[in-house]
Amino acid sequence: MMGRALLIIGALATLGFLASGVLGYLLDGPADAAMPRHVLVALAACLAQLFSHCWILIYLFITGWAIRETVQEGGLEARYVEEASRFKTSVTPWIVAAVVLGVATFLLGGATARGAVKAWIHHVLFFFTLAVQGWALWRELLVLRANQTLIHEVDLHAAAVLPGPEVAG
Repeated sequence: MMGRALLIIGALATLGFLASGVLGYLLDGPADAAMPRHVLVALAACLAQLFSHCWILIYLFITGWAIRETVQEGGLEARYVEEASRFKTSVTPWIVAAVVLGVATFLLGGATARGAVKAWIHHVLFFFTLAVQGWALWRELLVLRANQTLIHEVDLHAAAVLPGPEVAG
């Protein structure tokens, strides 16, 4: 449930990036009266993206820790821990890339508005950021689904050997 909510926030951030791009392409130049709207939409998208990706990574770390604890206490197969770890390592580079590119695009937008950076650099980075953001969200969706399946499987095996609550939800 939490993973889905975080993915929705990430999708909204992506839509925010798209809206910011449209607003940016509608500008006549850095002095356009609509520039603050473009900047605010871009800032909101960056913050939502940062929130979503960071919390997805934290969620994967916490559920991985819970799986490790359950496996140790119940004497379950170590493959569960390895699989949870593989989830984190498969998605972390994409999360980092998306966040770094999102922030870089935002910051270069300010430099572009001041004339310190050519506009085409900001535009190319925007499209590259959008592509990486989309791919990161797709990878997160797959990993969060697999992680939920793994949690359910560990819960089933742990229920047979351990009294008490489930691993996670």
